[in-house]
Amino acid sequence: MEKKSIEIPKSMVYGFGVVLIIIAAGFFMFYQSGSGSMPQSEPISGNVVAETGEIQEVVIGMRNYNYYPDTINVKAGIPTRVSLDDSVYGCFRDFTIRDFGIREYLQTPEDYVEFTPMNPGTYTFACSMGMGVGKLVVT
Repeated sequence: MEKKSIEIPKSMVYGFGVVLIIIAAGFFMFYQSGSGSMPQSEPISGNVVAETGEIQEVVIGMRNYNYYPDTINVKAGIPTRVSLDDSVYGCFRDFTIRDFGIREYLQTPEDYVEFTPMNPGTYTFACSMGMGVGKLVVT
């Protein structure tokens, strides 16, 4: 009896390789290095905007693979400082508000962006890749 060999098309091998790369990239993107487990963000309670003197301070976290809270309310004409807590990781640390020309990599919770929103309106903030998004409402 003659044995038949099965020939696998190259396109199938390449497709399988691409799927493996995507899975590996997703794992490394959402895996918090050094902790051995997926990060669990703490819920943020109360008013997220704290007015300290002449600055509105906003601390944003991460929950369910998005910024939390995803809607921030601030007052026009008052300097605003935005920082990211330690639950934020990956590309979410590359914080952008295009309408204000802001794009900063906030590496630690001590890093922040500071700006003064002058015009009332609703503005979008996001990570550099657009995976995490939120709204900044200026009144």
